[in-house]
Amino acid sequence: MDALFHISMLGMLAGLLWAAVAIVRRTRQRRSAWESGVTAQARVVRAWATTQVVNNAARRVQWHEYDFTTPDGGAVRFKEAGGPRERAVGDAVRVHYAPHEPDRATAAEPRPGKDMAAAVVWLAVIAGCAIFLVHEWVELSRY
Repeated sequence: MDALFHISMLGMLAGLLWAAVAIVRRTRQRRSAWESGVTAQARVVRAWATTQVVNNAARRVQWHEYDFTTPDGGAVRFKEAGGPRERAVGDAVRVHYAPHEPDRATAAEPRPGKDMAAAVVWLAVIAGCAIFLVHEWVELSRY
C-alpha cells in the first residue's frame, strides 16, 4: 500500500510539473509570435465551443481553427482556444507568428503584459499546490 501512495504522489507532482511546462511553453510561443512582427491574413475555417464542468460549474471554451499562407507559399492551419465568441467561420483575422514556427501562430491581440501576468499567477497556484502536496506527502509518510 505504501508503494501505491508514493507512486500516486509522484504522479500528481508530475502532472503539476507538466502543467507548469505547458504554461511556460505557450507563453513563450505567443511572445515570440508577437515580438517577431510577422503577420498574415488568416481565415477562420472552423469554430466550436466545448464545455468543461468543474465543481458543478460549467465553463464554456471557444475554439477556432485558422488557415493562412506564409510569404513563401506554405499553407498553415492551427487551432487556438479562447477567441471571441462572435468570430465565425469565414471571418478574416490577422495572425501573428514567428517565421521559424508558423504552426505556433496566434490570433490573439498582442498583450504581452497581461499574458505574462496570467502565466505568473497560474505558476504561483501550481507552485502552491506542489508545496502543499509535498508537505502532505512528508506528513503522511511519517505514519
